[in-house]
Amino acid sequence: MTNIDKYAYSSKLKHTAPLKKLIFAMLALAVCLWADSVPVSVLVLFIMGWCTVYKGGTPVALFIKLMLVPVTFLIIGVLTIAINASGNKDIFLFSIAAFGTHLGVSQSGMQQAALLFFKSTGAVSCLYFLSLSTPIVDLLAVLRRLKVPKMMIELMGLIYRLIFVLLETADTIYTAQSSRLGYANLISAYRSLAVLASSLFIRAYKRSDELYTALESRGYDGELSVLEEPFETHWTEYIPPVTINLVLVFIALLLKRYTGGVL
Repeated sequence: MTNIDKYAYSSKLKHTAPLKKLIFAMLALAVCLWADSVPVSVLVLFIMGWCTVYKGGTPVALFIKLMLVPVTFLIIGVLTIAINASGNKDIFLFSIAAFGTHLGVSQSGMQQAALLFFKSTGAVSCLYFLSLSTPIVDLLAVLRRLKVPKMMIELMGLIYRLIFVLLETADTIYTAQSSRLGYANLISAYRSLAVLASSLFIRAYKRSDELYTALESRGYDGELSVLEEPFETHWTEYIPPVTINLVLVFIALLLKRYTGGVL
């Protein structure tokens, strides 16, 4: 069982109807992407963080650690949007001269970079809420009831497991290299990283092939049959998540009317 599975199964929201959590997360994700507003994206981020940590019982340190993974890539991405080149330095808030032109940051560039950053983090927080509070078995069961094609559901289940086979293999190789001082200095670290990258996919492929062989030996015919936990729900339980998202839509419409939407 992977770490995310452990937190999903131990979450306080584990026994909440997965369809309710799916609707809440997907509506918030849609609002975050539609609004094109930094305040709305920040609200989505805090709401999902509060639901994941306070209502679900996920450790704050883990949630922050998971959020830092996409943030690292986002910082690199938004810098390319915020920094522009132009022959007219007056359009920049601050700039430097380089190669006969000016490199700098304009107000519109900063706004677009901030919008992309917070919209992405808000969207990712919705997915983390769903994955840290809903075991993959329950989520796939909901998708079956929603008549999602069977082939897509089986691929999702297998790919989900194989991703963690890849991560576990990488962690095993890294631990073995570290125990042999493979990362003691910069040169050995680069050498060890090259070995890890070259052997990772080969070993992960072998492990995934062994996993598939084990499934076939147990009668796997293209569909994984598991026991599904029954969930009793009433339509009134869907009112709070829908109401929260309607409030976010209302805030987004107000911002679009009075501030142009971005801020």
